[in-house]
Amino acid sequence: MATATHDLGEIKRRMQGALQVLKQELSGLRTGRASANLLEPVQVEAYGTRMPLNQLATVSVPEARMISVQVWDRSMVHAVEKAIIAANLGLNPATEGQVLRLRIPELNAERRKELVKVAHKYAEDARIAVRHVRRDGMEVLKKLEKDHKISQDDHKRHDGDVQKATDQAISEIDHALAAKEKEILTV
Repeated sequence: MATATHDLGEIKRRMQGALQVLKQELSGLRTGRASANLLEPVQVEAYGTRMPLNQLATVSVPEARMISVQVWDRSMVHAVEKAIIAANLGLNPATEGQVLRLRIPELNAERRKELVKVAHKYAEDARIAVRHVRRDGMEVLKKLEKDHKISQDDHKRHDGDVQKATDQAISEIDHALAAKEKEILTV
């Protein structure tokens, strides 16, 4: 086993990773406003493999409640349409040649509340991931002190650094959640 080392940069990078996952998940929540990010999770069966939609088509937002998907290869139009429906985004494509138009319906109050709950769950998952990274960092510090690789004072100082990074990451998660919640509730 490799010797444990304390690397605050690595801890911060892992915490940022949890934040990036949260931002990606939040961008996929439908808020009643059209966003090209809404179609990011869509995978299309094409050319004998699964491909992200953006490798088969251009996704644009021509108006506030409309997403347009311009499929490059005419033979892939049906596969793209099928993938969008299968993604369970609540969107029904209207196909006109190689262009699929997706109308974004108004959200009712009940659906908005459900979306806020989902956003809160995503944020809590991100907080848990950050706490796991924090715990791992603290365990490395304990082991280093126990093995007399760092002093008790260094342990306390590094402990504080890890806690600061944790607090910063949790704050960013809360900020991202608040912004998404506002976006969902005010359309």
